[in-house]
Amino acid sequence: MDFVTVRELRAESGKVWEKIEAGEEMIITRNGKPFALLVGTDSASLEDNLLALRRAKFSRLLAEQHKRAVELGLDKMAMEEIDAEIDAVRKERRDRAAGRR
Repeated sequence: MDFVTVRELRAESGKVWEKIEAGEEMIITRNGKPFALLVGTDSASLEDNLLALRRAKFSRLLAEQHKRAVELGLDKMAMEEIDAEIDAVRKERRDRAAGRR
């Protein structure tokens, strides 16, 4: 996997496209930090590739949320506590929508 800056992508896009066509993946950087992932695909596998990427992103986000819940001790909440939290948020939203605070 190669890294390419936004500036290099603009200036040498032909080289980047050749690498992508050869099956390489590119990380595009902006200000020295990863910004985007550039991978090749074709019309036959586009939907499968997008689905796999979305699943991977969802899995990562879910793992982050689980880790955060454990750090905050929320993984030990009883179902009654969870239901009470949900009810409180719903009431707050109803009150806000009705113009009350």
